[in-house]
Amino acid sequence: MMSQREMKSIQEKVDAITQTIKPGRLWDSIMEMAKYGATANGGVNRLALTETDNAVRIILMEWINRPNYHFFVDAIGNLFIRRDGATPSLDPVMTGSHLDTQPSGGKFDGIYGVLAGLEVFRTLDDLDMATVRPLELAVWANEEGCRFVPGCMGSACFAKPDDLPHWLAITDDESITVAQAVARFHKTLSGIPHRPLGTPVHAYVEAHIEQGPVLENTSATIGIVSGIQGCRDFQVTISGMEAHAGTTPASSRQDAMKTAVLLLRDLYTLMDSAGDECRFTVGAFQVYPNSSSVVPGQVVFNIDLRHPLQSSLTALGNKVIALCDKHTGRCSIRAKELRWRKPVEFSKVLPDLIQNAAHRLKLPNRVLPSGASHDAVNLHLCCPTGMIFVPCEGGISHNEKENAALADLHAGTQVLAEVLYRLAENIP
Repeated sequence: MMSQREMKSIQEKVDAITQTIKPGRLWDSIMEMAKYGATANGGVNRLALTETDNAVRIILMEWINRPNYHFFVDAIGNLFIRRDGATPSLDPVMTGSHLDTQPSGGKFDGIYGVLAGLEVFRTLDDLDMATVRPLELAVWANEEGCRFVPGCMGSACFAKPDDLPHWLAITDDESITVAQAVARFHKTLSGIPHRPLGTPVHAYVEAHIEQGPVLENTSATIGIVSGIQGCRDFQVTISGMEAHAGTTPASSRQDAMKTAVLLLRDLYTLMDSAGDECRFTVGAFQVYPNSSSVVPGQVVFNIDLRHPLQSSLTALGNKVIALCDKHTGRCSIRAKELRWRKPVEFSKVLPDLIQNAAHRLKLPNRVLPSGASHDAVNLHLCCPTGMIFVPCEGGISHNEKENAALADLHAGTQVLAEVLYRLAENIP
Protein backbone atom coordinates (compact mmCIF):
# COMPACT_ATOMS: atom_id res chain seq x y z
CA MET A 1 0.00 0.00 0.00
CA MET A 2 1.30 3.45 -0.94
CA SER A 3 2.16 5.99 1.71
CA GLN A 4 0.61 9.44 1.69
CA ARG A 5 3.96 10.88 0.60
CA GLU A 6 4.11 8.50 -2.38
CA MET A 7 0.54 9.29 -3.35
CA LYS A 8 1.26 13.02 -3.14
CA SER A 9 4.34 12.62 -5.33
CA ILE A 10 2.34 10.71 -7.94
CA GLN A 11 -0.40 13.31 -7.98
CA GLU A 12 2.16 16.08 -8.38
CA LYS A 13 3.56 14.31 -11.45
CA VAL A 14 0.07 13.75 -12.88
CA ASP A 15 -0.77 17.41 -12.34
CA ALA A 16 2.46 18.48 -14.05
CA ILE A 17 1.58 16.37 -17.09
CA THR A 18 -2.02 17.50 -17.43
CA GLN A 19 -1.08 21.16 -16.91
CA THR A 20 1.72 21.01 -19.49
CA ILE A 21 -0.47 19.71 -22.33
CA LYS A 22 -0.30 22.36 -25.07
CA PRO A 23 -3.72 22.83 -26.69
CA GLY A 24 -2.31 25.12 -29.37
CA ARG A 25 0.21 22.49 -30.45
CA LEU A 26 -2.54 19.85 -30.55
CA TRP A 27 -4.80 22.10 -32.65
CA ASP A 28 -2.00 23.05 -35.05
CA SER A 29 -1.18 19.37 -35.55
CA ILE A 30 -4.81 18.55 -36.37
CA MET A 31 -5.07 21.45 -38.83
CA GLU A 32 -1.77 20.55 -40.50
CA MET A 33 -2.87 16.95 -41.04
CA ALA A 34 -6.20 18.19 -42.45
CA LYS A 35 -4.32 19.65 -45.41
CA TYR A 36 -3.63 16.15 -46.71
CA GLY A 37 -6.71 15.11 -48.63
CA ALA A 38 -8.42 18.46 -48.00
CA THR A 39 -11.72 18.95 -49.82
CA ALA A 40 -13.18 22.16 -51.21
CA ASN A 41 -15.87 22.20 -48.52
CA GLY A 42 -13.48 22.08 -45.59
CA GLY A 43 -13.43 18.34 -45.05
CA VAL A 44 -10.92 15.58 -45.69
CA ASN A 45 -10.85 12.74 -48.24
CA ARG A 46 -8.02 10.44 -47.14
CA LEU A 47 -8.82 6.83 -47.95
CA ALA A 48 -6.99 3.97 -46.31
CA LEU A 49 -3.58 2.88 -47.59
CA THR A 50 -3.50 5.48 -50.36
CA GLU A 51 -0.52 7.72 -51.06
CA THR A 52 -2.13 10.46 -48.98
CA ASP A 53 -2.75 8.14 -46.04
CA ASN A 54 0.83 6.89 -46.21
CA ALA A 55 2.13 10.46 -46.41
CA VAL A 56 0.55 11.54 -43.12
CA ARG A 57 2.03 8.51 -41.37
CA ILE A 58 5.47 9.64 -42.49
CA ILE A 59 4.76 13.16 -41.20
CA LEU A 60 3.66 11.71 -37.85
CA MET A 61 6.95 9.84 -37.52
CA GLU A 62 8.95 12.94 -38.48
CA TRP A 63 7.23 14.96 -35.76
CA ILE A 64 8.41 12.60 -33.04
CA ASN A 65 11.68 11.19 -34.39
CA ARG A 66 13.80 11.13 -31.23
CA PRO A 67 16.33 8.62 -29.86
CA ASN A 68 13.86 7.17 -27.32
CA TYR A 69 11.29 6.30 -30.03
CA HIS A 70 11.04 3.25 -32.27
CA PHE A 71 8.77 2.62 -35.27
CA PHE A 72 7.20 -0.66 -36.38
CA VAL A 73 4.81 -1.84 -39.08
CA ASP A 74 2.98 -5.14 -39.48
CA ALA A 75 1.50 -7.38 -42.16
CA ILE A 76 -1.88 -5.60 -42.40
CA GLY A 77 -0.50 -2.03 -42.60
CA ASN A 78 -0.69 -0.87 -38.99
CA LEU A 79 1.95 1.58 -37.73
CA PHE A 80 3.25 1.64 -34.14
CA ILE A 81 5.33 4.34 -32.46
CA ARG A 82 6.94 3.10 -29.25
CA ARG A 83 8.27 5.37 -26.50
CA ASP A 84 10.84 3.59 -24.38
CA GLY A 85 10.00 2.61 -20.82
CA ALA A 86 12.38 2.11 -17.91
CA THR A 87 11.56 -1.61 -18.07
CA PRO A 88 11.49 -2.41 -21.81
CA SER A 89 10.47 -6.05 -21.25
CA LEU A 90 7.07 -5.01 -19.85
CA ASP A 91 4.05 -5.02 -22.15
CA PRO A 92 3.29 -1.49 -23.39
CA VAL A 93 0.36 0.76 -22.64
CA MET A 94 -1.16 1.62 -26.01
CA THR A 95 -3.26 4.48 -27.32
CA GLY A 96 -4.18 5.62 -30.81
CA SER A 97 -6.87 5.48 -33.48
CA HIS A 98 -6.77 5.98 -37.27
CA LEU A 99 -5.76 8.53 -39.91
CA ASP A 100 -8.00 7.40 -42.79
CA THR A 101 -11.31 9.18 -43.43
CA GLN A 102 -14.55 8.82 -45.29
CA PRO A 103 -14.60 10.27 -48.86
CA SER A 104 -16.33 13.35 -47.46
CA GLY A 105 -15.02 13.10 -43.92
CA GLY A 106 -14.07 15.67 -41.32
CA LYS A 107 -10.91 16.88 -39.62
CA PHE A 108 -11.34 15.14 -36.25
CA ASP A 109 -12.71 11.61 -36.66
CA GLY A 110 -9.92 9.17 -35.80
CA ILE A 111 -7.04 11.58 -36.13
CA TYR A 112 -7.90 13.25 -32.81
CA GLY A 113 -7.13 9.99 -31.01
CA VAL A 114 -3.77 9.69 -32.77
CA LEU A 115 -2.75 13.30 -32.21
CA ALA A 116 -4.02 13.37 -28.61
CA GLY A 117 -1.70 10.43 -27.97
CA LEU A 118 1.10 12.28 -29.76
CA GLU A 119 0.52 15.33 -27.56
CA VAL A 120 0.79 13.17 -24.42
CA PHE A 121 4.10 11.75 -25.67
CA ARG A 122 5.39 15.24 -26.53
CA THR A 123 4.39 16.48 -23.08
CA LEU A 124 6.27 13.68 -21.35
CA ASP A 125 9.28 14.63 -23.48
CA ASP A 126 8.87 18.31 -22.53
CA LEU A 127 9.01 17.28 -18.87
CA ASP A 128 11.83 14.77 -19.46
CA MET A 129 9.59 12.27 -17.68
CA ALA A 130 10.07 8.52 -18.06
CA THR A 131 7.52 5.78 -17.46
CA VAL A 132 8.04 2.28 -16.13
CA ARG A 133 6.19 0.61 -19.00
CA PRO A 134 6.74 1.55 -22.64
CA LEU A 135 4.03 3.62 -24.29
CA GLU A 136 2.86 2.93 -27.83
CA LEU A 137 0.92 5.03 -30.30
CA ALA A 138 -1.04 2.88 -32.79
CA VAL A 139 -2.23 4.01 -36.20
CA TRP A 140 -4.73 1.35 -37.24
CA ALA A 141 -5.19 0.57 -40.93
CA ASN A 142 -8.51 0.89 -42.78
CA GLU A 143 -10.70 1.78 -39.83
CA GLU A 144 -13.34 3.51 -41.93
CA GLY A 145 -13.91 0.58 -44.28
CA CYS A 146 -14.95 2.72 -47.25
CA ARG A 147 -12.09 1.67 -49.52
CA PHE A 148 -11.84 -1.91 -48.26
CA VAL A 149 -14.93 -3.43 -46.62
CA PRO A 150 -15.40 -3.91 -43.67
CA GLY A 151 -13.86 -1.33 -41.38
CA CYS A 152 -11.63 -1.70 -38.31
CA MET A 153 -9.60 -4.11 -40.45
CA GLY A 154 -6.15 -3.38 -39.03
CA SER A 155 -7.17 -3.83 -35.41
CA ALA A 156 -9.28 -6.89 -36.25
CA CYS A 157 -6.28 -8.58 -37.85
CA PHE A 158 -4.06 -7.52 -34.93
CA ALA A 159 -6.48 -9.19 -32.51
CA LYS A 160 -6.89 -12.32 -34.66
CA PRO A 161 -3.70 -12.80 -36.72
CA ASP A 162 -4.89 -16.10 -38.21
CA ASP A 163 -7.42 -14.11 -40.28
CA LEU A 164 -4.67 -12.31 -42.23
CA PRO A 165 -5.15 -14.25 -45.52
CA HIS A 166 -8.86 -13.36 -45.52
CA TRP A 167 -8.18 -9.64 -45.09
CA LEU A 168 -5.36 -9.51 -47.65
CA ALA A 169 -7.62 -10.96 -50.37
CA ILE A 170 -10.27 -8.22 -50.10
CA THR A 171 -10.42 -5.79 -53.05
CA ASP A 172 -11.47 -2.18 -53.51
CA ASP A 173 -13.61 -0.78 -56.36
CA GLU A 174 -10.60 -0.78 -58.67
CA SER A 175 -9.82 -4.47 -57.95
CA ILE A 176 -6.74 -3.56 -55.91
CA THR A 177 -6.27 -6.07 -53.10
CA VAL A 178 -5.44 -5.21 -49.52
CA ALA A 179 -2.23 -7.20 -50.06
CA GLN A 180 -1.22 -4.89 -52.92
CA ALA A 181 -2.07 -1.75 -50.95
CA VAL A 182 -0.15 -2.97 -47.90
CA ALA A 183 2.86 -3.85 -50.08
CA ARG A 184 2.87 -0.27 -51.37
CA PHE A 185 2.61 1.02 -47.79
CA HIS A 186 5.64 -1.09 -46.80
CA LYS A 187 7.56 0.21 -49.82
CA THR A 188 6.73 3.82 -48.92
CA LEU A 189 7.86 3.22 -45.34
CA SER A 190 10.87 1.14 -46.36
CA GLY A 191 13.40 0.64 -43.61
CA ILE A 192 10.79 0.52 -40.84
CA PRO A 193 11.11 -2.80 -38.94
CA HIS A 194 8.26 -5.32 -39.28
CA ARG A 195 6.64 -6.70 -36.15
CA PRO A 196 4.40 -9.78 -35.78
CA LEU A 197 0.65 -9.25 -35.50
CA GLY A 198 -0.86 -9.56 -32.05
CA THR A 199 2.13 -8.49 -29.95
CA PRO A 200 1.12 -8.30 -26.24
CA VAL A 201 -0.48 -5.10 -24.93
CA HIS A 202 -0.94 -4.23 -21.24
CA ALA A 203 -3.90 -1.87 -21.80
CA TYR A 204 -5.44 0.20 -24.58
CA VAL A 205 -7.10 3.63 -24.29
CA GLU A 206 -8.61 5.40 -27.31
CA ALA A 207 -9.68 9.04 -27.42
CA HIS A 208 -12.29 10.02 -30.00
CA ILE A 209 -14.93 12.58 -30.81
CA GLU A 210 -18.34 11.22 -29.84
CA GLN A 211 -19.83 11.37 -33.35
CA GLY A 212 -23.22 11.88 -31.75
CA PRO A 213 -25.10 14.60 -29.82
CA VAL A 214 -25.35 13.15 -26.29
CA LEU A 215 -22.40 14.93 -24.66
CA GLU A 216 -23.24 18.29 -26.22
CA ASN A 217 -26.92 17.97 -25.31
CA THR A 218 -26.12 17.14 -21.68
CA SER A 219 -23.31 19.71 -21.30
CA ALA A 220 -20.78 16.97 -20.56
CA THR A 221 -17.15 17.44 -21.61
CA ILE A 222 -15.96 13.85 -21.15
CA GLY A 223 -17.73 10.67 -22.15
CA ILE A 224 -16.72 7.49 -20.33
CA VAL A 225 -17.52 4.76 -22.82
CA SER A 226 -19.12 1.70 -21.22
CA GLY A 227 -18.94 -0.44 -24.36
CA ILE A 228 -19.74 -0.61 -28.05
CA GLN A 229 -23.08 -1.70 -29.42
CA GLY A 230 -23.32 -4.76 -31.62
CA CYS A 231 -24.13 -4.78 -35.33
CA ARG A 232 -25.47 -7.06 -38.02
CA ASP A 233 -24.81 -6.16 -41.65
CA PHE A 234 -26.78 -7.64 -44.56
CA GLN A 235 -26.65 -7.36 -48.30
CA VAL A 236 -30.08 -7.83 -49.90
CA THR A 237 -30.31 -8.76 -53.58
CA ILE A 238 -33.72 -8.59 -55.29
CA SER A 239 -33.80 -10.18 -58.74
CA GLY A 240 -36.64 -9.68 -61.22
CA MET A 241 -36.60 -9.13 -64.97
CA GLU A 242 -35.70 -6.11 -67.06
CA ALA A 243 -38.51 -5.00 -69.36
CA HIS A 244 -39.61 -2.08 -71.52
CA ALA A 245 -41.13 0.67 -69.37
CA GLY A 246 -43.72 1.61 -72.00
CA THR A 247 -44.92 -1.73 -73.31
CA THR A 248 -44.87 -4.12 -70.34
CA PRO A 249 -48.21 -4.35 -68.46
CA ALA A 250 -48.09 -4.04 -64.68
CA SER A 251 -49.64 -7.49 -64.28
CA SER A 252 -46.69 -9.20 -65.99
CA ARG A 253 -43.81 -7.18 -64.56
CA GLN A 254 -41.13 -8.61 -62.28
CA ASP A 255 -40.19 -5.19 -60.95
CA ALA A 256 -37.27 -5.44 -58.54
CA MET A 257 -37.68 -1.80 -57.47
CA LYS A 258 -41.33 -2.23 -56.51
CA THR A 259 -40.45 -5.27 -54.42
CA ALA A 260 -37.60 -3.33 -52.80
CA VAL A 261 -39.89 -0.42 -51.90
CA LEU A 262 -42.49 -2.70 -50.30
CA LEU A 263 -39.82 -4.64 -48.41
CA LEU A 264 -38.15 -1.46 -47.17
CA ARG A 265 -41.50 -0.05 -46.03
CA ASP A 266 -41.99 -3.08 -43.78
CA LEU A 267 -38.38 -3.05 -42.58
CA TYR A 268 -38.56 0.62 -41.55
CA THR A 269 -41.89 0.03 -39.79
CA LEU A 270 -40.38 -2.88 -37.86
CA MET A 271 -37.24 -1.00 -36.85
CA ASP A 272 -39.10 2.21 -35.91
CA SER A 273 -41.24 0.17 -33.53
CA ALA A 274 -38.13 -1.26 -31.84
CA GLY A 275 -37.35 2.01 -30.05
CA ASP A 276 -34.64 4.67 -30.20
CA GLU A 277 -31.84 2.27 -29.19
CA CYS A 278 -32.29 0.44 -32.49
CA ARG A 279 -30.20 1.93 -35.30
CA PHE A 280 -31.26 0.83 -38.79
CA THR A 281 -29.64 2.23 -41.93
CA VAL A 282 -29.86 1.49 -45.62
CA GLY A 283 -26.79 3.38 -46.78
CA ALA A 284 -25.93 1.79 -50.12
CA PHE A 285 -28.47 1.24 -52.90
CA GLN A 286 -27.88 0.04 -56.46
CA VAL A 287 -30.42 -0.34 -59.28
CA TYR A 288 -29.79 -2.28 -62.48
CA PRO A 289 -29.72 -1.29 -65.27
CA ASN A 290 -30.47 2.14 -63.79
CA SER A 291 -32.27 3.47 -66.86
CA SER A 292 -35.42 5.58 -66.71
CA SER A 293 -37.10 3.60 -69.48
CA VAL A 294 -36.35 0.09 -68.19
CA VAL A 295 -38.21 -1.82 -65.48
CA PRO A 296 -35.44 -2.58 -62.95
CA GLY A 297 -34.28 -6.17 -63.14
CA GLN A 298 -32.20 -6.11 -59.97
CA VAL A 299 -31.85 -4.03 -56.81
CA VAL A 300 -29.05 -4.48 -54.29
CA PHE A 301 -28.91 -2.67 -50.96
CA ASN A 302 -26.98 -2.98 -47.71
CA ILE A 303 -28.46 -2.94 -44.22
CA ASP A 304 -26.56 -1.69 -41.16
CA LEU A 305 -28.43 -2.80 -38.01
CA ARG A 306 -27.09 -1.91 -34.55
CA HIS A 307 -28.31 -2.41 -30.98
CA PRO A 308 -26.62 -2.42 -27.55
CA LEU A 309 -28.49 -5.59 -26.46
CA GLN A 310 -27.53 -8.92 -27.96
CA SER A 311 -31.04 -10.34 -27.52
CA SER A 312 -32.61 -7.46 -29.49
CA LEU A 313 -29.90 -7.59 -32.15
CA THR A 314 -30.54 -11.30 -32.65
CA ALA A 315 -34.33 -10.95 -32.82
CA LEU A 316 -34.34 -7.94 -35.16
CA GLY A 317 -31.73 -9.41 -37.47
CA ASN A 318 -33.69 -12.63 -37.74
CA LYS A 319 -36.79 -10.63 -38.65
CA VAL A 320 -34.87 -9.00 -41.51
CA ILE A 321 -34.38 -12.44 -43.01
CA ALA A 322 -38.02 -13.40 -42.33
CA LEU A 323 -39.33 -10.26 -44.07
CA CYS A 324 -37.13 -10.95 -47.09
CA ASP A 325 -38.67 -14.44 -47.30
CA LYS A 326 -42.17 -12.97 -46.94
CA HIS A 327 -41.70 -10.60 -49.88
CA THR A 328 -40.31 -13.24 -52.21
CA GLY A 329 -42.80 -13.77 -55.05
CA ARG A 330 -42.53 -12.35 -58.55
CA CYS A 331 -38.98 -11.46 -57.63
CA SER A 332 -36.50 -13.60 -55.78
CA ILE A 333 -34.80 -12.15 -52.68
CA ARG A 334 -31.51 -13.22 -51.15
CA ALA A 335 -30.30 -11.78 -47.84
CA LYS A 336 -26.61 -12.40 -47.25
CA GLU A 337 -25.27 -11.64 -43.79
CA LEU A 338 -21.94 -9.82 -44.06
CA ARG A 339 -21.09 -9.34 -40.39
CA TRP A 340 -22.44 -10.13 -36.95
CA ARG A 341 -20.50 -8.52 -34.14
CA LYS A 342 -21.85 -8.93 -30.64
CA PRO A 343 -22.11 -5.94 -28.30
CA VAL A 344 -18.97 -5.31 -26.23
CA GLU A 345 -18.98 -4.21 -22.60
CA PHE A 346 -15.68 -2.84 -21.32
CA SER A 347 -14.45 -4.15 -17.98
CA LYS A 348 -14.77 -1.59 -15.19
CA VAL A 349 -11.02 -1.05 -14.69
CA LEU A 350 -10.34 1.48 -17.45
CA PRO A 351 -13.71 3.27 -17.46
CA ASP A 352 -13.22 3.81 -13.72
CA LEU A 353 -9.73 5.25 -14.29
CA ILE A 354 -11.12 7.57 -16.95
CA GLN A 355 -13.96 8.73 -14.73
CA ASN A 356 -11.63 9.30 -11.77
CA ALA A 357 -9.36 11.42 -13.95
CA ALA A 358 -12.33 13.47 -15.19
CA HIS A 359 -13.44 14.06 -11.60
CA ARG A 360 -9.96 15.13 -10.50
CA LEU A 361 -9.80 17.57 -13.40
CA LYS A 362 -13.29 18.83 -12.49
CA LEU A 363 -14.63 18.04 -15.96
CA PRO A 364 -18.38 17.35 -16.40
CA ASN A 365 -18.73 13.75 -17.51
CA ARG A 366 -21.18 10.96 -18.13
CA VAL A 367 -21.11 7.26 -18.92
CA LEU A 368 -22.49 6.26 -22.32
CA PRO A 369 -22.19 3.44 -24.87
CA SER A 370 -20.61 3.99 -28.26
CA GLY A 371 -22.98 3.82 -31.18
CA ALA A 372 -20.11 3.69 -33.67
CA SER A 373 -17.58 0.91 -34.08
CA HIS A 374 -13.99 1.74 -33.16
CA ASP A 375 -10.71 -0.12 -33.07
CA ALA A 376 -11.22 -0.51 -29.32
CA VAL A 377 -13.85 -3.16 -30.10
CA ASN A 378 -11.03 -5.42 -31.33
CA LEU A 379 -8.40 -4.46 -28.74
CA HIS A 380 -10.98 -5.51 -26.15
CA LEU A 381 -10.08 -9.07 -27.16
CA CYS A 382 -6.40 -8.49 -26.31
CA CYS A 383 -6.27 -6.43 -23.12
CA PRO A 384 -8.25 -4.15 -20.76
CA THR A 385 -9.70 -1.41 -22.96
CA GLY A 386 -11.35 1.97 -22.52
CA MET A 387 -12.46 4.95 -24.58
CA ILE A 388 -12.66 8.67 -23.91
CA PHE A 389 -15.24 10.68 -25.85
CA VAL A 390 -15.32 14.44 -26.30
CA PRO A 391 -18.22 16.39 -27.87
CA CYS A 392 -18.45 17.27 -31.54
CA GLU A 393 -20.56 20.16 -32.75
CA GLY A 394 -24.16 19.14 -33.38
CA GLY A 395 -23.17 15.51 -33.12
CA ILE A 396 -22.12 15.72 -36.78
CA SER A 397 -19.47 13.32 -38.07
CA HIS A 398 -18.62 11.50 -41.32
CA ASN A 399 -19.33 14.90 -42.79
CA GLU A 400 -17.21 17.79 -44.03
CA LYS A 401 -18.91 20.03 -41.45
CA GLU A 402 -17.56 17.93 -38.56
CA ASN A 403 -16.18 20.23 -35.85
CA ALA A 404 -14.96 20.14 -32.27
CA ALA A 405 -14.04 22.83 -29.74
CA LEU A 406 -10.40 23.18 -28.79
CA ALA A 407 -11.31 23.35 -25.09
CA ASP A 408 -13.00 19.93 -25.33
CA LEU A 409 -10.13 18.41 -27.30
CA HIS A 410 -7.72 19.76 -24.70
CA ALA A 411 -9.78 18.33 -21.84
CA GLY A 412 -9.96 14.91 -23.44
CA THR A 413 -6.19 14.93 -23.93
CA GLN A 414 -5.65 15.83 -20.28
CA VAL A 415 -7.77 12.86 -19.21
CA LEU A 416 -5.94 10.61 -21.65
CA ALA A 417 -2.58 11.80 -20.30
CA GLU A 418 -3.48 10.99 -16.69
CA VAL A 419 -4.86 7.56 -17.55
CA LEU A 420 -1.88 6.61 -19.73
CA TYR A 421 0.62 7.75 -17.10
CA ARG A 422 -1.06 5.86 -14.28
CA LEU A 423 -1.25 2.70 -16.38
CA ALA A 424 2.38 3.03 -17.48
CA GLU A 425 3.48 3.50 -13.87
CA ASN A 426 1.30 0.62 -12.62
CA ILE A 427 -0.55 3.09 -10.39
CA PRO A 428 -4.23 2.45 -9.52
